[in-house]
Amino acid sequence: MATALDNRFRGKGLPELARMQGADARAVAALLAQCPVHQATALIECPVVASLAGVARLMVKDERGRMGLGSFKALGAAYAIAREAAAVGGVLDQALQGRTYVTASAGNHGMSVAAGARIFGAAAVVYLSHTVPKPFAAKLEGLGAKVVWAGADYEASMAAASEAADQNNWTLLSDGSWPGYVDLPFRVMEGYRQIATEIIAQSSDVPTHVLLQAGVGGLAAALAAQLRLAWGEGPQMIVVEPEAAPALRESIRAGRVVETQGPVSAMGRLDCKTPSMLALADLAYDADQFVTITEEEAAAGTAAMAEAGLPSTPSGTAGIAALLAGLNGIDAQSRVLCILSEGPEDA
Repeated sequence: MATALDNRFRGKGLPELARMQGADARAVAALLAQCPVHQATALIECPVVASLAGVARLMVKDERGRMGLGSFKALGAAYAIAREAAAVGGVLDQALQGRTYVTASAGNHGMSVAAGARIFGAAAVVYLSHTVPKPFAAKLEGLGAKVVWAGADYEASMAAASEAADQNNWTLLSDGSWPGYVDLPFRVMEGYRQIATEIIAQSSDVPTHVLLQAGVGGLAAALAAQLRLAWGEGPQMIVVEPEAAPALRESIRAGRVVETQGPVSAMGRLDCKTPSMLALADLAYDADQFVTITEEEAAAGTAAMAEAGLPSTPSGTAGIAALLAGLNGIDAQSRVLCILSEGPEDA
């Protein structure tokens, strides 16, 4: 059974970490409406996996085809860049000429930065740690980004990207946040709210449980916040992390941002040892529980979804893996929502 921690800050938030206000899902939808490749992704019923989990219903939001980039991340950095281009005005595909965006990524966030930069005339540089699968580097280069390998883990590659931004007067575009660096990560998280907007429109009823996988926490925080606006206090919001990288769980335990230690996880896009400050502030308020899953449990979740005809990765299926591993309070009457956050690495 997945290891769980109840959130003692639920509905109150962290005393010394205020939530950042002003996210607007309507602004996201309005900007995306101008994008010719944007369309809503499917909300899929998964009766076979629901039966395996022993629940009444399993709904899965399938982000594998999002805007041709293969993951939910297409809505994050590319949206943040689009906002900056719209603010400049003029011919949009030339609006950001001369600008360079730099980031660190475990794969998908970098692709969103690269795609957004290319669309609006900017350059992109993406730092990858040596744990990132090689196919991601090829995809990034295919989108026109320069790839730089640096560091043994995500945190080390982010430090290298931040240093490069300072040295070269580039714009750092991270999906994590920390004191003094919040504006662009806030817009990245705002973009993810589009997923929740679509789920709300596509759902025939309100789930009893929502399982949200997390690395630095941006996706989980954005979806939990937007779903609460529509569905109120009813659904249990459960955040799922690798046992090797329980950054959000341990930060909730401590009541502040903490850096965790652990081995490299097969859940590469979730293998983040330090949470986003903005995401932690929101999840402390909105999430009911934080759970971790083992590498074996993650692999079982991926295998189950592949058998159901929905191939992904251990990162992409982490919420389903937690459901299959077993969670207290989920039973035969439960209606569960999960996010299939990315496609296979070799897709």
